[in-house]
Amino acid sequence: MPQTGDIAQLSPAASRPAILALMTYRQATLLLESLGTAQNRKVYARHGVGNEMYGVSFADLGRLHREIKKNHALAQELWRSGNHDARVLATMVADPHEASLQLLDEWRRDLDNYVITNAFSRFVAATRFAEKRMEQWTKSSREWTGRAGWLILARLATKDDAAEDEYFAAYIPIIEERIHKAKNRVRDAMNAALIAIGGRSAALEEKAVAAAVRIGKVEVDHGPTGCKTPDSVTYIRKTGARKRHRSVTC
Repeated sequence: MPQTGDIAQLSPAASRPAILALMTYRQATLLLESLGTAQNRKVYARHGVGNEMYGVSFADLGRLHREIKKNHALAQELWRSGNHDARVLATMVADPHEASLQLLDEWRRDLDNYVITNAFSRFVAATRFAEKRMEQWTKSSREWTGRAGWLILARLATKDDAAEDEYFAAYIPIIEERIHKAKNRVRDAMNAALIAIGGRSAALEEKAVAAAVRIGKVEVDHGPTGCKTPDSVTYIRKTGARKRHRSVTC
């Protein structure tokens, strides 16, 4: 358990951000351990997270991220710990500009549940290797690698305004052809990618909706959780309606 002397210096509100920005690996892990709860560990376990975790809420991880900002060296140490909460924080404080293909491939091989895969995908999508690894990983037969690839595509479709619509349109027939044959959590990510692609423009909305209708219901086993698979047609239409509303009111 954390010793009082190890983390007491992190308590004063005025000095906390500056201290956290220079946090050592030992300080980070002690602080994570102190923030973990038994209830969160139970919740994360239902979502497929293994035993190596403290059970830190995403709210607390988000606060730590805002205070630490970017610390790429610390991120690498946190990931090497093997602890789930430390790895989620690692994806937040790692600097995408300092990422290498070797680092991304090393971290990708460690993915073992959908929660860390989601966090990892957000990080990869911010690096200069996002398209390269997305194009490779969407072809993978491995569940977590495949999920990462499709989630990166979803994020690029949402965030990359400079890319041509045709680039994303090419993935619609691939999703339609493969989604029902894909592994469980890959189906979920492919569904998310289709929704994101359909939300880019009116033309893509129509193509994505047509594909979603042909695909039909996407079955995903979310385990003993309250999670549900979004209906792609409904979400694509809602996204398009919001965009049209903003264009009228701005």
